[in-house]
Amino acid sequence: MVLNKSLAKVVVEINETANKFQSSIVIKTDDKTIDAKSILGLTYTVLNSQSFQVEIHGEDEEGAKRAMSHVFWKNNLPIELV
Repeated sequence: MVLNKSLAKVVVEINETANKFQSSIVIKTDDKTIDAKSILGLTYTVLNSQSFQVEIHGEDEEGAKRAMSHVFWKNNLPIELV
């Protein structure tokens, strides 16, 4: 898959949303585990994956779960919160 403008916007939106929270936000897919606050790792993950498990832990995890779910669903990316 090629990083086009719309996909780049999705990556940036996921990254910016994750960085609003203190909680640890990890995306697991296939054989990769990526910090959602890492733009480089996130770009590779979104480009090469079809489904995503998102694991969130921390003091503001409930808000982070709602926000991350919204971003993924809004962009038609399948998400499973773990």
